[in-house]
Amino acid sequence: MNQVDEIARSAPFNLAHVRSKLEELFELDSSDELAVRLLAGGRSNLTFELASPTRKWILRRPPIGHRLETAHDMQREVAVQRALANSPVPVPRIVYADDAAPDAGGSFYIMDKIEGEVLRTDSDFSEVEPTQRAALSYQYIDCLSALHTRDYDSLGLTTFGRPAGFLERQVRRWRKQLAASKSRELPVLEELGRRLGDRLPQHSEASIVHGDFRFDNMIARFGEQPTIAAVLDWEMSTLGDPLTDLGLVHLFWSGWEGITNPIAGTPSTHTGYPSFDDLVERYTRTTGFDVSELSWYSSFAFYKMAVILEGIHLRFVNGETVGDGFDDIGSMVQPLAERGFAALP
Repeated sequence: MNQVDEIARSAPFNLAHVRSKLEELFELDSSDELAVRLLAGGRSNLTFELASPTRKWILRRPPIGHRLETAHDMQREVAVQRALANSPVPVPRIVYADDAAPDAGGSFYIMDKIEGEVLRTDSDFSEVEPTQRAALSYQYIDCLSALHTRDYDSLGLTTFGRPAGFLERQVRRWRKQLAASKSRELPVLEELGRRLGDRLPQHSEASIVHGDFRFDNMIARFGEQPTIAAVLDWEMSTLGDPLTDLGLVHLFWSGWEGITNPIAGTPSTHTGYPSFDDLVERYTRTTGFDVSELSWYSSFAFYKMAVILEGIHLRFVNGETVGDGFDDIGSMVQPLAERGFAALP
């Protein structure tokens, strides 16, 4: 089976159509070869590397089969990355986007590939020089602070979301998505969703929200000082309450410690990385936001992740996933729900 056939089998898109767009935009010479490979990671939207002899790009497209409602929105990723170009939040340049491309097998977009390192596993975190771990961590939380303090009106994102009533809609939406994507009975998770809806925070800020702000959605570079070269995976971005992002940072940083998972490592388990409380202190000092109700947002983060993983588990059960590492996803749902209960105020 040749390369084009393999790509078509695993995640259909018309490589000839994609190539023609790159040539039209003078990104690719007609005489250049174009190699394609499915990248590791990315259990939601599918991510491919396109490579010529001198350049590399990233192509993103939705997954095959069952999709959670509102997820995998290519145009959201494109809109926010274009708006944040040349801002303190580093994002790759969007080269081309097509939201209705039947000739190419569906919606997709192409962006520059940013070179650097992705820290995904515990092994990745342990390989960072101990003297650079704190600086890298503060770069990470500073990127989030920069995102949350951007004036979204001046960036042309006024209609990107509806901050008013955001938390109530979020809980309702994820409860609806759980009902649409579960493959089994999950009473603890369902009850957690009900309780979150009954205990909404009384005060809410408004900002651009990333929706999945974890280290393996960053490109890091290491030198004299570590930097975050790019923030990736904007498919869940919107306008809403910024503390939903901070709650997810808690989950990724330390909240799921001890739960065996194939998704990402846990920085707090490695010497030299600051505690989550240290990150919160730096974040509040930079943004000025009130974080007194942060425990609700941490609970919601456990709930949201559990719902997402149940949807991925359903695709795995139905044989609709591409790549490895899906067989243990379903086992994470129950312990995440239980920790969500423990965090709920």
